[in-house]
Amino acid sequence: MILASATPLTLTLALGAAAAYAASATGSARVGAGFARVAVWLAWSMHGVLLAWGLWGSEPRFGFAPALSITAWLVGLVYAAESYIFPQLKTPWLLSGAGSAAVLLALLFPGNTLNASASAWLPLHWALGIASYGLFAIAVVHAWLMTRVEARMRQGNAPAGLPLLTMERLTFRFVSLGFVLLSATLLAGFFFGNQLYGATHAIKWDHKTAFSVLSWLTFAVLMVGRFRFGWRGKQAVRVLYIGTGLLLLAYVGSRFVMEVVLGRTL
Repeated sequence: MILASATPLTLTLALGAAAAYAASATGSARVGAGFARVAVWLAWSMHGVLLAWGLWGSEPRFGFAPALSITAWLVGLVYAAESYIFPQLKTPWLLSGAGSAAVLLALLFPGNTLNASASAWLPLHWALGIASYGLFAIAVVHAWLMTRVEARMRQGNAPAGLPLLTMERLTFRFVSLGFVLLSATLLAGFFFGNQLYGATHAIKWDHKTAFSVLSWLTFAVLMVGRFRFGWRGKQAVRVLYIGTGLLLLAYVGSRFVMEVVLGRTL
């Protein structure tokens, strides 16, 4: 149910994080980069506390919106850390806007309560799986920025920021790490599903499983193409977009249909 699990604490954290994200999205242009950086870290901190409460609080919940919220939080963390390592890397306002939207969406759709028979390790299993979402999401952001830089270079402009080859290396490092985590998550689900989800859980070939396997195969093709055949540029970016889209449909898409469209619990 919408806002079913909201408390004064979660409402305060969610609205505060959303406001701080929104402030950081406009702060660079109106106030300054320093204000925007402080606002991002404030938003990220409140967002993290909110996520921890949702997963390990008195009534743990999870669903498509919390999954997107964790993804946005991880993307923000990685990008903030990168901005300190590479000061010339500017945080796109789109990331802060996505963070604000993800927090509010998770407030409106907090997900279902966890099954009492589920393992205490299930939130960690989900977190690791969503971590792969975050890594592929940040890879997509880098690929998008890389495409923009390449287009400007073709037009004869010299855009400021990270060199194109550095951004490309970062993109595929995140793809590689995401592929490792996705592989581990799928293996854990196949071999330890009963222990994680409870004795009544049975592995079945549903939409979530099908899209997950298809995304894994797509990323495997990308990894082979990159490291064996030297794929780069638009060819590699297209495959990355396809694999990420399939992965998004696997969990977030299936849970959205179940929770919102059909109004059913899992």
